[in-house]
Amino acid sequence: MCGRYVLVQKQEVIEKRFNVSFDINEEFHPSYNISPGKKSLVITDNQPDKVQLFRFGLTPFWAKKNMLFINARAEGDFNKTNDIRYNATKGIITKPAFRKAIRSQRCLIIADAFIEGTTKEKLSKPYLVYLRNKKRPFAFAGIWDGWLNPVNNETIQSFAIITTVANSLLQKIPHPRSPVILSPQLERRWLNPKLPLADVTRMLKPYPAELMNAFPISPDIKNPRAEGKDLILPVGERLEPEFETVEKHSWQLSGMGSSKKFVYNPEKPWGENKKG
Repeated sequence: MCGRYVLVQKQEVIEKRFNVSFDINEEFHPSYNISPGKKSLVITDNQPDKVQLFRFGLTPFWAKKNMLFINARAEGDFNKTNDIRYNATKGIITKPAFRKAIRSQRCLIIADAFIEGTTKEKLSKPYLVYLRNKKRPFAFAGIWDGWLNPVNNETIQSFAIITTVANSLLQKIPHPRSPVILSPQLERRWLNPKLPLADVTRMLKPYPAELMNAFPISPDIKNPRAEGKDLILPVGERLEPEFETVEKHSWQLSGMGSSKKFVYNPEKPWGENKKG
């Protein structure tokens, strides 16, 4: 599952990256710990040129009470063992909570990174997972819905992140699921309301593991009220090396007839270390 993620980008960065404008009547607070029940930024198929603020945790329109579906399994009720080789029926299209939304209420969920725990320890042993080469913000494939609260007649707009089988990086954590991350080339296609359902379900696959990395972070992230960048600082090595980290703040890498100096900044651990 994907139950926590990070979004701390400035408004102008998001607008430029997705070619959209903000359409929000309340203040958006960037967060290092977006958890179920919190509001965050989405781009929906019915307003593809706007950024809106929806609740993380989907309540289907037909529900009799407030619910929080934070993830929607691409396989639906199939592949209950999370077999990484599964590449068959996408049961999401028949699941009652999601079958309408996957056809006509798709959205992009904006994120900088996400947090996953191990299969056994869960968020007692969390990892920050990010895209290499500063590819942020990016977009999860999501679905959304509107639910009318019968108590106060308030309409709650909410969303869920679609998940699929784990890629090889998530398996190293180990974690059995991956959120579906869309490449920039597929984002507008995902929002196209005329896209055939077969083309929609073909997008529901793991993001390439070689374009991602992860490192362990503090279990303080378990507290949904916890905030601050200290939550996502590394407490151990990356799962995949990007370049060697040493205790000193600088080191020398030589080869191919040239010598380049790299400066490690622990405040920017997502591959932002500078060439000197």
